Amino acid sequence: MSRPASSQGQSLDIGRIIDDGPWTTMQKFVVLLAALSIVADGFDGQLIGFAIPHIIKEWGVTRGDFASVVAWGLLGMGIGSACAGLFADRYGRRRAIIGSVVLFSIATCAIGFVSSLGEIAVLRFIAGLGIGGALPTSTTMTAEFTPHRRRTLAVTATIVCVPVGGMLAGLFANFIIPDFGWRGLFKIGGLIPLLLAVVLYFRLPESPRFLAHHQGRWPELIGLLGRMSRPVSAGTAFFDSREQNVAEDAGVRALFQGGRARDTFALWVACFGCLLAVYSAFSWLPTMLANEGLAANVAGSGLTAYNIGGAIGALVCAAAITRFGSRWPLALFCSGGVLSAFWLMGLNPKENTDLLIFGVGVHGLFVMAVQCIIYSLCANVYPTNVRATGTAATLAVGRIGAILSAFAGAIVITAGGASGYFAMLGGAMVIVLLGLWAVSQQIPGVRRNRLKPSVEVPR
Repeated sequence: MSRPASSQGQSLDIGRIIDDGPWTTMQKFVVLLAALSIVADGFDGQLIGFAIPHIIKEWGVTRGDFASVVAWGLLGMGIGSACAGLFADRYGRRRAIIGSVVLFSIATCAIGFVSSLGEIAVLRFIAGLGIGGALPTSTTMTAEFTPHRRRTLAVTATIVCVPVGGMLAGLFANFIIPDFGWRGLFKIGGLIPLLLAVVLYFRLPESPRFLAHHQGRWPELIGLLGRMSRPVSAGTAFFDSREQNVAEDAGVRALFQGGRARDTFALWVACFGCLLAVYSAFSWLPTMLANEGLAANVAGSGLTAYNIGGAIGALVCAAAITRFGSRWPLALFCSGGVLSAFWLMGLNPKENTDLLIFGVGVHGLFVMAVQCIIYSLCANVYPTNVRATGTAATLAVGRIGAILSAFAGAIVITAGGASGYFAMLGGAMVIVLLGLWAVSQQIPGVRRNRLKPSVEVPR
């Protein structure tokens, strides 16, 4: 982004003022709104995992029958991820986030009225478009409202809301299903995020870095900076010194330019493996445990433990990366995901139920932490005008792994039971380890004793 000339001769470096400036209450509120959209995303996205055992029992269908239903939802997420990123980079992060939440809320609610697996598949595909779109756009919004020194922790805290949403979905399912059935789970579960969409419409602003890249919206940016306690004069021009050499409309091509090709491919490989592991848990963990003879409520607690562990692990990993950089913490957490999965292979679910649930939580701690940090890596690798596209493309490729999990999960559980299932999870995390190690633009650690942020705002 080249330095523009202002009619008043005054220009402001938006990159410096955001990256090096204070983190105001208003900015934290925006991050909170983005995080809530991810909570809703994780909540609606994981309801199907808790409903499948009940639908199988009520309708007399098989796990194999459900594989295509799960796959259609994941295909929608992949398409939604790719399209939302392009939309957000062209029309703004705000519109993409709100549209995504509205879409998956309405589609999820409609599942409560279906009468066939085909109808569930169609609605899960539509919901997937919104669920897939919310993740990359919300994390991009968080990254662009947060100073550099806080960015990894803020983005991770946003993404960690996926397992938080899943954990809430588990508690919600335990409360709703006994009285209202699986249909009530979807009807009520779809309406709750719709209320959030109303709040987002009235309170969520556009990203300052996105506005800075669109000269016609500079007056809007001036007003936003005032709300962020950074008042500037009317007529101020904006530039971003940290992205001077990035073409404005590079689109998808920019993901492979400027030395980013290696990192793009490495991120794609890592996200593929990680989402294969994550969605094998989201979609099939309760079903696998029920297949091993555990009661439905106990089987559901396995996914809840997975999400709780993931929330804890993501925050711990983010804190370590903030201090030490991303390479070694990610390598350690990937290795933990591999070893914990292989250890779980040796446990008998009926004889070691409590230990198995605990081990699933530990495995979730490692795997979900890595998945959350992948989004922070995307924010570090890609510049503003392709950040949403880069994040969305990574997630879209990752969704291929998620789609594969829909079929692989059903096949592996039928053929290999619990041990085969956990072997698949461990193998997926080996792929993630290799992919993330190949990323060259790792997140640098912050040396706090050298950090003295200061921003001079022209008035």
